[in-house]
Amino acid sequence: MSEKPPVPSAGLRRDVEILEVLAGHGDGPDADGFGVNWIAQRLGREKSQVSRALRALEAEGMVERDPMTRRYRLGWRLFSLAARTQQSRLVRVAEPFLRHLATLFDEDTHLCVLRGEMVLTLSSAPSSRAYHRIWEGVSVPVTMAAAGRSLLADWPDEQIRALLRAALPGGPDSALGAEEQWLADIGHVRAFGYAVTDVELEDSVAGVSAPVREHRGLIAAAISVSVTRAPSRPRLGEMGAAVAETARRLSTALGLPPGAPDH
Repeated sequence: MSEKPPVPSAGLRRDVEILEVLAGHGDGPDADGFGVNWIAQRLGREKSQVSRALRALEAEGMVERDPMTRRYRLGWRLFSLAARTQQSRLVRVAEPFLRHLATLFDEDTHLCVLRGEMVLTLSSAPSSRAYHRIWEGVSVPVTMAAAGRSLLADWPDEQIRALLRAALPGGPDSALGAEEQWLADIGHVRAFGYAVTDVELEDSVAGVSAPVREHRGLIAAAISVSVTRAPSRPRLGEMGAAVAETARRLSTALGLPPGAPDH
């Protein structure tokens, strides 16, 4: 005996219609949100009904209301759910690419993302070494992470300078020197797709990183390899090229169109 199809919830359907309007599925998206009157007119519903639904959605974090304009927009909970879904897919798709590099170089390899001014390691693929420092789930300041240069590669230089001036230790002279080195490293990412940097937080001699882009071409993450065996500069360049190529292939797997600029 076949099961009956589930009966759709009219209330849920009406709430989803409101969320779709706030997502820009009406006549056009508005960065400042939409007023109750406009939403009600767009949906052909009573203002009082829409207002009650919006208050209920706001209580659950699905929408938020600007206290000044009184307009509604999508809320923090929807963005949090979307971020978790995207992050889960990112980790799953990246796993074989991380394993490839860990095997190729026999070095620990990490997938990192930028969260504010912190770098969070989402996942790692270990080398054959007996000892491994655990980085998964750990956040460190962007100025102390080998992946930081790759994650900031699309930022304007002035924004990078402002971040570094607020975060770099030491006096003005040492901070200025570090700032110029940072910008040079980021310039290398933009030109060649990877960075080779000193590592501040672990027993590595260098870090090799490259940005990973999502379907819109925006940097979504970075692959970072912790180099523990002192290599020559040419060898570091070879590693950088391999990490950049792996990051490009991962970007394609995440939906970046073939041939799209990746740095």
